[in-house]
Amino acid sequence: MIKMSHAVAAAVLVSMGLFAGPAFADSGTAKVMVEDDRPQITVVGEGSVSLKPDVMRLNAGVEVRRATAGEAFGAARTAAAALTQALLQAGVPAEDLRTSELSLGPEYENYPKISGYRAAQGVEAVIRDVEAADDIVDAVAAVGEDVRLNGVTFEVSDPRGALEAAREAAFKDAKARARQYARLAGRQLGPVVNIGEESASLPRPMMAGAAMADKASISPGRQAVSVSVRVVFALT
Repeated sequence: MIKMSHAVAAAVLVSMGLFAGPAFADSGTAKVMVEDDRPQITVVGEGSVSLKPDVMRLNAGVEVRRATAGEAFGAARTAAAALTQALLQAGVPAEDLRTSELSLGPEYENYPKISGYRAAQGVEAVIRDVEAADDIVDAVAAVGEDVRLNGVTFEVSDPRGALEAAREAAFKDAKARARQYARLAGRQLGPVVNIGEESASLPRPMMAGAAMADKASISPGRQAVSVSVRVVFALT
């Protein structure tokens, strides 16, 4: 579901040819100017689209402690292989798995006395079916006590459609504001003289919403795509 919202224009610049002398500004967000007797109005409109992420990145791993470095490293590799196999069996393709950490080091009882060794190996899994996220997390947790779940992030795989919709919303916002100012000034809105994209914000992580099913504990929430556009209209 796509949700659009329009923000108030960020700036308005009107060239009306109604005043003589130097340019006059009455506030930081609205200005009236004379510019070669060519009446124009410039507005900045904003548009935003909300959409549901369709990709989840799961950061998991294993962590073990053993008396020697070799034992710790070997145990970590064995546990990591079991974790990888669990992810594969849960439906995550091999090409969507990558090693994200590999570490081995001593632990001290009282420095420099070594009490043992800690080894860890991490894996990042790209989950392209967000509806299966809970089942995959359950499969990871079932591997054993050496498993660690280090968090999840959500992404939108292709934001281009949402970006186009946000541009349309921003332009409509700019045109509506320009039409209102033209009417207040006793003018008619003319054709577009110039248009430029001020900024575009692609999806960023957002707080997850409530789970939709009783079993589900992981929800991607929604992310926003926003665009700011500056449009110059002629006035008649």
